[in-house]
Amino acid sequence: MNDLDLAVGLLRDTPTHENRTGEQLRSWARTALEYGDELAETDTAVDIHVVEREGGVRKGELLLAEHQHGTVIVYTDALRHTEELARKRGWAVTRDSLRRAAVAHEVAHHSLDVRELNRRLGHTAARLGPFRLRGHVAGADEIAAHRFAHRRSGLAVSPLLLTAALAGRN
Repeated sequence: MNDLDLAVGLLRDTPTHENRTGEQLRSWARTALEYGDELAETDTAVDIHVVEREGGVRKGELLLAEHQHGTVIVYTDALRHTEELARKRGWAVTRDSLRRAAVAHEVAHHSLDVRELNRRLGHTAARLGPFRLRGHVAGADEIAAHRFAHRRSGLAVSPLLLTAALAGRN
């Protein structure tokens, strides 16, 4: 399964997209992946403080990292859990590469322009005569951030593949 298929699956599993066509989801997924690629090629230098702590694994939830007030918090228990899953799958993933990808993912969220992404996606939420209200495509920013993280971190497997595996979809 490639990143495009994985991204389509992520969108399909998003509750607001249950009635979207496969063609629409594929188009949005492709656009989000391309945006993530473009963002990764820019000189996005974000001065960000990184701290590590436990607390990313809870019942029904796994959080590798999050951005709070200029700091990225990386959850070491979630890194261990993800590294173990990758090892069981035979994927060459280290905790350090996962950490780099998690930080890059948060940097992407801090750096991406959601308005520009929405413009590229071209989703119309409402139309009144000649006026069009551009809509947000839930999940597209996650796809772009996953792609950015993959490109910037050098992670051996796609973060989208890891996400699907963690969710039990792959």
